[in-house]
Amino acid sequence: MKLSVTKNQVISNVLTMTYRNLLKTLHNSDNLSDVIIQPVIFTLLFGYLFGGVIAGSVHAYLPMLVSGILVQSILNAASGSGQQLREDINGGIFDRFKVLPISPIAPLAGQLLGDIFRLLISGVMTLTTSFLMGWRPSVNIFMLGIATLLAIFIGWSISWVFALVGLLVKKAELIGSLSMIIILVMTFLSNAFIPIKTLPTFLQPVVRINPVSLTITAIRTILKTGNWSNNATMVFISGVVIIMFFMPITVFVYQRRS
Repeated sequence: MKLSVTKNQVISNVLTMTYRNLLKTLHNSDNLSDVIIQPVIFTLLFGYLFGGVIAGSVHAYLPMLVSGILVQSILNAASGSGQQLREDINGGIFDRFKVLPISPIAPLAGQLLGDIFRLLISGVMTLTTSFLMGWRPSVNIFMLGIATLLAIFIGWSISWVFALVGLLVKKAELIGSLSMIIILVMTFLSNAFIPIKTLPTFLQPVVRINPVSLTITAIRTILKTGNWSNNATMVFISGVVIIMFFMPITVFVYQRRS
């Protein structure tokens, strides 16, 4: 029997599930690593290992590195959405939710809303680490926030894709492994860490059309010039399209499963 709940109850249920998922992230070492530890490690690792080789010094390399690590870290955090959903499903948690007097959509909505905060934490960790390493943004705090929000928005749109994968793929470990491989390939075959012109000629066209490269270029332009570019508009529209396509499919699959 379907439960009839008011709008206020739905909002309360969703916020409760959001809080639950944030607590789950904080108490799960794997999820915590994706959100907090990885951004710090990758920023330090790439900055100090490759800064001198690629740009002559760590300080000179950071303006390029920050946008690349920012996008990579947020995509890593976004990939955890599907794995967390599958872990809850396989653990029987969602079956318990069915018998509770809550909105049926609250567990899924709480997961995706919680993802926004997880992505925000990941982005802040990247920027904070970069700042401690000596990076100073050449734009004001408002445009820095705009660039970060654009990265978070793209990450959140991708969260819907990973959430759908989490509903369809039966093993959480498989989701985690595939997500990591895909993200690593897409970020390393992009302009995240090195200039495109330094790549072999046959790879350059692939890197240029990589969506990760386009996103990084848009964020890099905002952080360098302080202006919202046409490229940023295209990235934003792409995120909207991804959400409009995958959100209804994900909700449909979730409701069918429920």
